Amino acid sequence: MARKICGAGHQVTLWNRSKPTAETVASECGAEAANTAAEAVKRADVVISMLATGAVTEAVLLSDDVLAALRPGAVVCDMATSGVATAHALAEALTRRGTHFVDAPVSGSVVTIAAGQLLVMASGSRVGVDIAEPVLAAFAKRVAYLGEAGAGQAMKLAVNLVVHTLNSALSEALALAAASGVAPEAAYDVFADSVVAAPFVTYKRQAFLDPGAPVAMSLDLTAKDLDLITDQAAESGVRAVVADAVRAEVGAACAAGWGDRDMAALAGFLRHP
Repeated sequence: MARKICGAGHQVTLWNRSKPTAETVASECGAEAANTAAEAVKRADVVISMLATGAVTEAVLLSDDVLAALRPGAVVCDMATSGVATAHALAEALTRRGTHFVDAPVSGSVVTIAAGQLLVMASGSRVGVDIAEPVLAAFAKRVAYLGEAGAGQAMKLAVNLVVHTLNSALSEALALAAASGVAPEAAYDVFADSVVAAPFVTYKRQAFLDPGAPVAMSLDLTAKDLDLITDQAAESGVRAVVADAVRAEVGAACAAGWGDRDMAALAGFLRHP
């Protein structure tokens, strides 16, 4: 995201909990690396946050030093899958400080960002969305506005319910084909030419077939998403039978030590648990 925003001509300051990561990316794209989150936001008109969990996101964005450093009228976009409760907490605290909060999780991954085809599911401050949209356009094909803060997170959980279910189904299907003597590459060719050939199937091909492929979304983070999905379903009174089953399957893989691998490694776990 930072590379694309820099490439569109915006001034960018980066902060990451692992400072060398920020420094590496900053040197590659002409951004500045900050020592602290507060230093990163103090001159920003638009703040984009992409952290691993809702708890971490709240701890960073609602810390006293960051709140004090935010400029009045600045826009804060949380683009991670943080959960509905976190979106509500951020909206309340940041709006009270005179900051526009945009709950803006995304659909897509590294390949989608590189192609400028990310879908942003935005909610919260409409004014904030309008201000941030020219920046988000550096990597997004569309910003869909869905209403009050929390709606974006709820929509992202709904999308990820399908994504994680499809990931589990593909993993089981590859294991089933392999058990009958069909090579994974041949099976994947058939999936890609069949009625199940969703964009996810296409862009996750390398991850499913090459154990050495870079990790785009770990099984640990998949388990985090599934916890958010099933908790939100329970709170909303919605039956989530499929999500519960996928949550159990991914949990078993994580418990077996596969949590730091890509979500597509679930197929390998099922073949060699």
